[in-house]
This record gives sequence, structure tokens and C-alpha cells, in this order.
Amino acid sequence: MNGLVIVLIGIVALSAGYLLYGRWLAKKWGIDPKAKTPAYTHEDGQDYVPSSKFTVFSHQFSSIAGAGPVTGPILASVFGWVPVLLWLIIGGLFFGAVQDFGALYASVKNEGKSMGMIIEKYIGKTGRKLFMLFCWLFTLLVIAAFTDMVAGTFNGVGLDSAETAYANSAAASISMLFIVVAVIFGVIQKHVGKMNEWVKAVVAIALLVAMFAVGMKLPIYASKTAWIYIIMAYLFLASVLPMWLLMQPRDYMTTFMLLGMIIGAVVGVVVAHPQMQLNAFNGFNVNGSGLFPTLFVTIACGAVSGFHSLVSSGTSSKTVSNEKDMPMIGYGAMVVESLLGIVALVVVGAVAVGGTKPEGTPFAIFSSGVAGFLEKLGVPVQVATVFMTMCVSALALTSLDSVARIGRMSFQELFYGESTDPKQMTPAQRVLTNKYFATVITLFFGYLLTLGGYSNVWPLFGSANQLLAAMVLIALAVFLKTTGRTGWTLYIPMFVMLAVTFTALVQKTIALAANIAAHNATFLVDGLQLIVALLLMILGVLVAYSCLKKLFTTTKNSEQK
Repeated sequence: MNGLVIVLIGIVALSAGYLLYGRWLAKKWGIDPKAKTPAYTHEDGQDYVPSSKFTVFSHQFSSIAGAGPVTGPILASVFGWVPVLLWLIIGGLFFGAVQDFGALYASVKNEGKSMGMIIEKYIGKTGRKLFMLFCWLFTLLVIAAFTDMVAGTFNGVGLDSAETAYANSAAASISMLFIVVAVIFGVIQKHVGKMNEWVKAVVAIALLVAMFAVGMKLPIYASKTAWIYIIMAYLFLASVLPMWLLMQPRDYMTTFMLLGMIIGAVVGVVVAHPQMQLNAFNGFNVNGSGLFPTLFVTIACGAVSGFHSLVSSGTSSKTVSNEKDMPMIGYGAMVVESLLGIVALVVVGAVAVGGTKPEGTPFAIFSSGVAGFLEKLGVPVQVATVFMTMCVSALALTSLDSVARIGRMSFQELFYGESTDPKQMTPAQRVLTNKYFATVITLFFGYLLTLGGYSNVWPLFGSANQLLAAMVLIALAVFLKTTGRTGWTLYIPMFVMLAVTFTALVQKTIALAANIAAHNATFLVDGLQLIVALLLMILGVLVAYSCLKKLFTTTKNSEQK
């Protein structure tokens, strides 16, 4: 089939889902444009910051559109393009977008509280503690997988190809400039006050062009190991600095770049209209992996991701200025991410060899594929390659800073008692809930898991990610039922995800145990992953049980507001 037809099918289906199903959910749950949001009632200039609709959308989209929508569909394409396309559309509209919007909605309706605090309110304190521990362990996997990917993308030392080394180094230089310019942009916005959206957009795009030009001229050559340390230092800053100073302006500028990448890729597909060289379907078992559950946990973020709920309730909900913005931010950002997944599928389909994906990392496949499309538009191949390398690294880097911040917050919430006031805490609590200490602990364990490399961590990350989504869906169903809102639409997604994830985790645990038994393992790779896998399964069972028990024993009340 022609790749252009597949992209058009995706655009039509996803747009219809947003306009019909997304708006229907918003209507059934209830949106109050006159209600004061937590961004105003708890404004603190740090996490709670009233922001424009597009600013919050840009943060949400930039944070959730990590490596997943590119990496997942490309890796899953070994099963054929038809099952991948179907899951991207169905999963995106009825699983992922519903969860993202639901988490944002529940948080805004509950003073901007995180999912863990919402679980405590509607399910109990034990449920919250278990959930926050699960979330913290999960953020370690994300830090490990995405840090390894970004560091590999930035690596400019010891490569066989001088062109690849230059593209990676130029992209790294641009990304470092991004951090500095984001801080300057944030300070300007803070002192200027509320800027006109069009003026702000023009300034952001101009800064992007300037950074791209400087980065092309002054590439930074460094090894992968050096970049891992540099990224960890950046994540520390992103975790502790105010939202308005670094993350929001960075995400705002990144969104223009990512939208430019998607538009460029779509235009490239329109011009090249490549034929899909992938087979439509390669069977229910490929290379020893079954379609169920491998397809679902491999595609991960492109269709449904538990991580998204942490962004929705952890950061985005604290910056929403008006409830009427929530459908676009929560549901709409996921729809755009699913479209990115479809574009990635078409790209790998265009460069497939012998009916299956070519050799190389998903990032490399995607970058070179889209660069080839852009070349047909007259864009120099070197410029196109650097632009695409910069974009795919930005995909992972913008998720990394959000997940590091969320990991820090999850660790802190584990040790909060009745009060978050340090004066009412024990000395040990004050240390454990200190944001600097929590950040260092989170990044340290994330670094240890990084030593295993993304290819080893990704299956475990995908399984944990989907299990987190299942638990969040159950918790949201409890919230909706308790407050008298329509929640039955979440039942099928939550049970499907429970079946998928527990099957995948059991398979991964058996594989890790077999590897250790055969003496083909090291502790920092297989051993550490086995410990995390077992903890995730135990915590998953306990949280799912407590949430399901509450769901089927609770009754509606008049709490709706």
C-alpha cells in the first residue's frame, strides 16, 4: 500500500476520534469554564503557574512524545504494518487519550494533586504508598532507557562514518544551546509579563533557527559516556528549578520543532508517496515473540502510556488556566502523538528490506528515512540529517526532564506524612523529602540501570509502562464512579492492559531468571532488572487489587463538583 494513504487514514481516524469521542467524554464528565483552577488557587511561582492553553499543550506534548512513538512502532513493525496501524489508532483513541485526559481532569478537579494523592483520597493511604513506589521504580526505567538513547544519539567519537559523527555532534550542540536559551527565554517572559501568543511564537521560532545555525557551525564532539554524565547533570537542574525558568520555555520551543518535524515528514510522504516495503502481516509469532503481548508493550507510548498520566497529573494540571482547555491538552496531545507513531511506521515501511525493518537503531532508521524524504524537497541531505537527529534526540530529552522531576516528586511523596510542612516532620523525613536529596537518589539508581543499555531495558520499560496505565485507568474509574460521572468507558481498556502487562512481565522475569541460571548475566544488568521486574509485579498486583476492590464496592455520592 502507498504510505500516503496510510497517513491520510490515520489523520482522518484520529481527527474524528478527537472531535467525536474526546468531546463526548468532556461533555459526560463535565467542564466548568468559570471554575478557578489549581494554577490560580495554589499559585506558587514554582510548580503552580497559570499558563496559556498552547503553553500547557506544548509542555504536555513535548513531555509525552518521547522516544516511544518513534521507537515503539519501528520495533513492532516486525509483525507487519497492519497490526501496528490498528493498535496506534484504536489504542490511541480509546486507551491512551482517555487515560491522559482522565488523569488531567481528575487532578485539576482535585487541587492539582498527583495520581498518588488522588489514589489516597479515593482508595486509601496504603494504595497511595504502593502506587508511588511503583511510579518511582518506573521513572528509573524511563531515565535509564531514554538517557542511553540520547547519549547514543549525541555520540560523536569513535564512529565509522564522519557524516554520522558530525550530525550527532551538531545535534548535541543545538540541544545544549536549547537549555541555555530556554533559561533566557523563561527569564524574559517572567519580567515582560504576559506576552502576545503570536509574538511569543515568532520569538521561539527565531531562536530555534539561530540555535540550529550556531549548532551546525560549532558541533560538540564527545563520547557516549561523557554525554551520559552531562545529561544527568541537566536532569538534576530540570528537577529542581522552577517550571517557568527551564522546562516550560524549553518545552514551548521544542513543540515548534517537533511539529515542524511531523509536518516535514508528512509533506515528505506526500511528495515521495513511498510504497510500503513492509509486509502487511508477518504472523502471530515472529522470532520467538508472540503478537500478544509483545506488540502492545513494544509500541507502548504511541498508543497508551502510564507515564503520560504522571505528566498530566504531576505537572500539566498545575498550569492549566481554564478547564475548557483540558480536552485539547489531555486528549489532543495524545492524538498528535499517535499520528507521530503512524508517520514513524510509514518511514520504516518505506526503507524496509525484504518485508521487514532494516538494521540499525529506531532513531537512525527514522532520521535517515525522513531526511531522504526532505531531500526530495530540495533540502540538503546534511541539513536534513542534522535536523532530524536533533528532533529525535529532543523527543527523548523533553521526556527525560519531565520524568526526572516526576521521579523526584514520587520519591518525596513516599515519605510525606500527614503534613508536607518540614517543621512538622521528623529529621529523617526532612532529609528524605528534600528535593535535592530525592533528585540525587533518583538519578543515581537511574544511572545504574543505564549501564544495561536501552535494548535491555526497553522490554521491561514497556511492560511497566503499560501496567502503570492499567492501574491509573482503574483508579480513574473509581474517581469517576465515586463522583457520579460516567466511568464504564474505562473498564475494557483497564482489563485489556492488565492482561497484556502481567503476561509480558512474567515472560520477562522468566527470561531474566533463565539468563542468570545459565551464568550469562551480570548483576548491574540482568540482576538489577530482575529485582525491579519482581518488585513491579508484586506492587502491580497489590495496587490493582486494592483499586479493583474499591471500584466494585464503592457507591456513587454527591461529591461531584
